[in-house]
Amino acid sequence: MATATVVLGAGLGLRDPWPADEPRFALVASQMVDSGNWLFPRRGGELYADKPPLFMWIQAALLQLTGNLRIAFLLPSVLSGIACVWMTYDLGRRLWSKQAGIYAGWALLLAVQFTLQMKRAQIDPLLLAWVTLVHYGLIRHIVRGPDWRMWTVAWFAAGLGVITKGVGVIALFMLVPALALTFSRKMSASWIGDRRAWLGPLALLVAIGIWLIPMLIAVWIHPTQENLEYARNILFRQTIQRYGNSWHHFQAPWYFLVVIATSWLPTIALLPWAGPSLYKGLCRFDERLWLPVGSLALIVLFFSVPAGKRDMYILPGLPMLCLALAASLPDIVGRVGVRRLATAFVSLLGTATATLGIWMLASNPRFEVKLLTERGSSEDSHSIAILVLLASLPLLVGAALSLSGSAWKGLLTGMSGFWVVYGFAGPSVLNEASSSRGLMEQVSTRIGPSAQLGLVGWREQQLLMSQSATAEFGFNRPARQQLATALSWQQERQDVRWLLIEGSVLENCGDRRPDPSLQFGVANRRTWWLIPAGALSTCETSIR
Repeated sequence: MATATVVLGAGLGLRDPWPADEPRFALVASQMVDSGNWLFPRRGGELYADKPPLFMWIQAALLQLTGNLRIAFLLPSVLSGIACVWMTYDLGRRLWSKQAGIYAGWALLLAVQFTLQMKRAQIDPLLLAWVTLVHYGLIRHIVRGPDWRMWTVAWFAAGLGVITKGVGVIALFMLVPALALTFSRKMSASWIGDRRAWLGPLALLVAIGIWLIPMLIAVWIHPTQENLEYARNILFRQTIQRYGNSWHHFQAPWYFLVVIATSWLPTIALLPWAGPSLYKGLCRFDERLWLPVGSLALIVLFFSVPAGKRDMYILPGLPMLCLALAASLPDIVGRVGVRRLATAFVSLLGTATATLGIWMLASNPRFEVKLLTERGSSEDSHSIAILVLLASLPLLVGAALSLSGSAWKGLLTGMSGFWVVYGFAGPSVLNEASSSRGLMEQVSTRIGPSAQLGLVGWREQQLLMSQSATAEFGFNRPARQQLATALSWQQERQDVRWLLIEGSVLENCGDRRPDPSLQFGVANRRTWWLIPAGALSTCETSIR
């Protein structure tokens, strides 16, 4: 657990929120603290109905507690990751052995998607923690119980998952294989044949009601068009409609098979060796395997149905894969083929990373310059190359250990060291441009401390990182309308008001675009223009 804490916590407090999702949630949480309105989240002046508010509540509470956004926005992910590693370990220990539990925890921590996702402040790490807690409670109750306290905790955690992200109820898919084994008389019915079983659904409703009931009461008391639209959006459009009729992130039906085969490395590569034992256990109807494998299969199937897919959707199934493999891991880790696999993985990754770094440093390839330019980074073009080289060092050390005969020690050293270097060194190279902090500090310096700034075509990171008194004119509002309102706002105080406009918005001006000298900079792959009063006077006429 100490290693997991260091690996997942490395870099905490060293960076600001990075797109795509981090600035959005951090902005909403910051506005909760500033406004005191936690029931109806807002992104700028608009209600934010894309996700339930629990994750942002936690960020806001941590912000109030620490007073440091850099810690508050990322800490939920770090704690969620540590909790998931511990629960996976403890389940492996309870179901098989302490050694199996340790291997299960390592298998989770080493999986690329898991550690990468835990280093991001998106909703999915917290959802993963709730889903894993549900699985933890259900398995302890069904396989090692009855334990009605854990049964109730599991259902309550499922409710918290729902008010974190609507699909939190996927954790209860584990009940499907459990019921199948019970009704086919392959498993005792003691886990369900009791009146206390109703405590579970009741706990689910109580958890959901923490947010849903106050929100509905507030809408009933204040049935404004904005509040009613918020309730309709978050209860229906972002749940049922989004699942049945996705409007973005389109992927092929087999998309998640590719994700599993690549993002779950190196853990998934153990399957050829663990597969035969796993298959025999399933044929024996071993509930210790049926429950995690069944949950994993149903999660992948559930998210494969809609056209819209993102790689992190199936992340809640990863701890269950590690748990299913745990039974076999003590027997296979010493095999020659498996040791060679571990050696090959860390060696190839280290060699590829070092080669890339040297190439970037020596030849200054176009893609590196392009990456820095698009992000608006002020760093030297070799800074990313140095970062890549630094990250390759622990991998090369791990490769040397593996080649000397300590295959698993080398893999653990290499992968753990890689993530620690990424956590501590990455922000120094990437933060200024990725967070828009650099852009907004330059804007503040240019317009002066007494000036007011209006944002048009903005993203969450610009409002979050703004150093000036800032106005915005809608986020989802059409760009043409934002621009028209912004120009009117600027005319009211021409001496102190400036506009920061995203480049594509100025296409509404046609051939009446501003002087090219007003192009201010590039950030997050977007061009930004800093416009003083009067510079868009001809455009103002054309858009009205």
